[in-house]
Amino acid sequence: MNNAMLLSKPKQRKLLFSAGLSWLFDAMDVGIISFIAAALAVEWHLSAQQIGQLTAINSVGMAVGAAAAGALADRYGRRAVLLWTLLIFSAASGLSAMAGSFAVLCALRFVAGFGLGGELPVASTLVSESVPARERGRAVVLLESFWAGGWIAAALIAYFVIPSYGWRMAFVIGAVPAVYALYLRRAIQDSPRFTQLQSRRTTFAERFLSVWSREHRRSTIMLWILWFTVVFSYYGMFLWLPTVMVLKGFGLVKSFQYVLIMTLAQLPGYFTAAYLIERYGRKFVLVTYLLLTAVSAIWFGTASTDSMLIAAGISLSFFNLGAWGGMYAYTPELYPTSVRSTGVGLAASFGRIGGIIGPFLVGMLVAWGTPVTSIFIVFFFAIVIGALAVMFYGKETKGIELEDA
Repeated sequence: MNNAMLLSKPKQRKLLFSAGLSWLFDAMDVGIISFIAAALAVEWHLSAQQIGQLTAINSVGMAVGAAAAGALADRYGRRAVLLWTLLIFSAASGLSAMAGSFAVLCALRFVAGFGLGGELPVASTLVSESVPARERGRAVVLLESFWAGGWIAAALIAYFVIPSYGWRMAFVIGAVPAVYALYLRRAIQDSPRFTQLQSRRTTFAERFLSVWSREHRRSTIMLWILWFTVVFSYYGMFLWLPTVMVLKGFGLVKSFQYVLIMTLAQLPGYFTAAYLIERYGRKFVLVTYLLLTAVSAIWFGTASTDSMLIAAGISLSFFNLGAWGGMYAYTPELYPTSVRSTGVGLAASFGRIGGIIGPFLVGMLVAWGTPVTSIFIVFFFAIVIGALAVMFYGKETKGIELEDA
């Protein structure tokens, strides 16, 4: 799938690529944490519960950042908030390399999470508002596909950098996006839809009430359930993948190799979702990919051989990340321009609560000696609930122009 097939105008392709690189850096930072947690468990003698706390605190920051940035982007513009959130998480990531204690590292991860959580919903809103209806869903899913590139970069850093140069160097690399922000400042502009509505600014209270008004309440409830279950299962499963591999008897470096292989499967997951979302619709992609993610979670939890584990992990990555792409494409389409970023930010923020609970819950269950199979059954049921919410309460938005008023 080449760029010419993706978007009809060079300006739109440039926006997708520019925002996509910032998305890639986000994913790289989140992915690095999962690998660093496994390394820190050995070097700092962290307990399973402490690993859960470290990954959860990142999601606490993301929850706060998503709500704050979403509201600010409807007030001051998508472009300005995108740049500031990118700078915040880059600075915090670089400073994390100098952390001398677990408490300091957790504090810096909160700040990094704030920037990360704020950037993602704003970037998806900006791209969604800047392309025509016939290409909108595909464009946002392909924006989300840069997430796979970030995880692949994180896995490569974990495999080649952490064993030789230590986890601090991985955090130093995470500060690189600060330089990219200088380019992004000139490369992108606010969406035409937001620019046209600048004269009709509203307060956060008014936008919050609009999101929960009679017109949007059904969609908001559905989206909050969807985001919570998807983020809960994703962060609970994927941030623990390297550690789960170690629990299954593989060495640290070997587990990094396997996770890299599984991560590569995210790309075809995104690309197939990008194709299907404009052909069969948002609900079809979300429900299908989520149910197949649930099946893959059971398969991964019960896998007992190397080949089964890798195959199940590939399937899990393929369908879970395809569903993520569909969710980011679908969410902005359910709100008008005046409250779109606020609606997306609030849904993402509520979802991040699941991202807090998921890793922390896994840490507690591992500490209690709970079998890996039982842990993944929990994620199976959570994902099914999200799929059912979309099936029964979601409305199809394929080919529909975004609402401005």
